[in-house]
Amino acid sequence: MMAQSIKNMVRNSALYKAYRQYGLIKELRGQSIQDVKMLEFYSQFVSPGNLCFDVGANIGNRVKIFLELQADVVAIEPQDECARILKRVFGNNHHLRIIQKALGAREGEAEIMISESNTLSSLSPEWIEAVKESGRFSEYLWDKKQKVRITTLDDLIQQHGIPQFIKIDVEGFEYQVIRGLSHPIPLISLEFVSERIEPTLNCIDHLAILGDIKLNYSIGESMHFSLETWIGSEEMKRLLSSLSGETNVFGDVYIKSDLRGL
Repeated sequence: MMAQSIKNMVRNSALYKAYRQYGLIKELRGQSIQDVKMLEFYSQFVSPGNLCFDVGANIGNRVKIFLELQADVVAIEPQDECARILKRVFGNNHHLRIIQKALGAREGEAEIMISESNTLSSLSPEWIEAVKESGRFSEYLWDKKQKVRITTLDDLIQQHGIPQFIKIDVEGFEYQVIRGLSHPIPLISLEFVSERIEPTLNCIDHLAILGDIKLNYSIGESMHFSLETWIGSEEMKRLLSSLSGETNVFGDVYIKSDLRGL
């Protein structure tokens, strides 16, 4: 208990926060092997001049890649610390617009639970409970809250246009984000975790209502598709359901809409 208290005190100190922010900014301004893998992967479907929405942009790991691919990017990130880093590193890029809000099924306000690791902050208490109980993130704390404004994908589309690609990574709140969408989109990615598969299945059902879709997926941060061919929604739901209960399995589902004739 004493060791944890000291650890928390250090992590909350201004000096530690400044050092941590310096490290994150330095990493963003460099180029890693993972960055190269992401550039190759995303270049399959992000081209110069495309509009991309990065929902749950965090500090901008994907923003960085989309900008390098010469896309126009709308980065949606509600956390104060992350928004500050986004503005400091990328704020002068005229191809980027930063929206400091969360997305959901309808406009309003909510409280985001802030983790000591900002990539784990979430608007979903159920997701937090699931990943703590499974042991995936049992050592982390979500001991701070921040009030955030919520808008919808439909509202962003009305303001900025229909994107070629939407990346959604919001730690268990993906279905609420998808419920705020009534337009088919050429390509969407959704993060999933094996502890909470049901919301991902609900996302697939919602998108299938909007139009004909095909799906693929990737595991972890592999940056390659796991299937050689794209499959239908029911087959993908069965595949994902088979992962339910597995330990520490996560990845992204990719949903491609057929927009011909629309």
